[in-house]
Amino acid sequence: MKAVLYRTYGSPDVLHCEETEKPRPGDDEVLIRIRAAAVNPMDCHFMGGTYIMRPMTGLFKPKPTCPGVDLAGEVEAVGSKVTRFRPGDAVFGVGRGALAEYACARENKLALKPANLTFEAAAAIPVAGLTALQGLRDKGRIQRGQNVLINGAAGGVGTFAVQIAKSFGANVTAVCSTRNTELVRSIGADRVVDYSREDFTRIGQRFDLLFDCVGNRSLFECRRVLTPTAIIVPCGARPGGRWIGPLPTLLKLLVSSRFVKQKVVFFIASVGTDDLNVLKTLIEAGQVTPVIDRRYTLDQAHDAIAYLKEGHAKGKVVLLLRPSNSRCSAGDHRGDGWCAME
Repeated sequence: MKAVLYRTYGSPDVLHCEETEKPRPGDDEVLIRIRAAAVNPMDCHFMGGTYIMRPMTGLFKPKPTCPGVDLAGEVEAVGSKVTRFRPGDAVFGVGRGALAEYACARENKLALKPANLTFEAAAAIPVAGLTALQGLRDKGRIQRGQNVLINGAAGGVGTFAVQIAKSFGANVTAVCSTRNTELVRSIGADRVVDYSREDFTRIGQRFDLLFDCVGNRSLFECRRVLTPTAIIVPCGARPGGRWIGPLPTLLKLLVSSRFVKQKVVFFIASVGTDDLNVLKTLIEAGQVTPVIDRRYTLDQAHDAIAYLKEGHAKGKVVLLLRPSNSRCSAGDHRGDGWCAME
């Protein structure tokens, strides 16, 4: 089978599409014929060899590694202990080595694909969708009627966060750049703040919940627009460097949180069938639609990750591996933030 591999740390140029052995599922795993996969900032950190990651990936040189975790496709085979899925099922979720023609995933990290989505749209859901759902619902304790501020609303996590917050009945103010204001408004934001024209920390409104996908403003600046009992949920990619990645930014935020009344909640999203099914229900009800910025083919993986690293993607960046019935073909890199539905 074909798979994207890297054997050394570095820029996206270290990625190569090669022939390799098809994986075999373990007892509690499913082998999936990949139809589409999505890339995430974490793929860039591992591939780039951020030094805080190297104890997990190899101090000086990684083993041949296939990146990618977000996937959607068809079940090819199942392990002996798998009971939820059978060959032929259309699924989405998180696996290992998703940038390949086949990949394995544990049964409890998969769900049946939403009936109204293309495979590429389904592949855009898992990491970003779960981060937005768990950050708002579990950590932010979002409630109907609350004023919610989403900083970085046009990115992969942000586009899900806007829609999920609206599904909970919140009043959503979204922060993004000029070129993304129409997109963010179209997915349900009640108010859009163009950060190039207006400082969101000085807009005069007070918010019960700040869902921060960017981390480009200090906690003390953000407090200007927060209620005394507000909850701040930092998530997604943070500013960082090659040596220890976003750790300094997070440590600074952690220290700052000791000196404010508002509650700062740190978290890492967990992957499980139950919450994938929550997202599936929201999508099939028309309350949430994945936003896809660009589509690439498997042998264009280096271009896909290079584009993601620029930090300006609107929604998700997806790789297609099989013919699809989507309205936008692979390789044309459509960049209008189109929302993919069947």
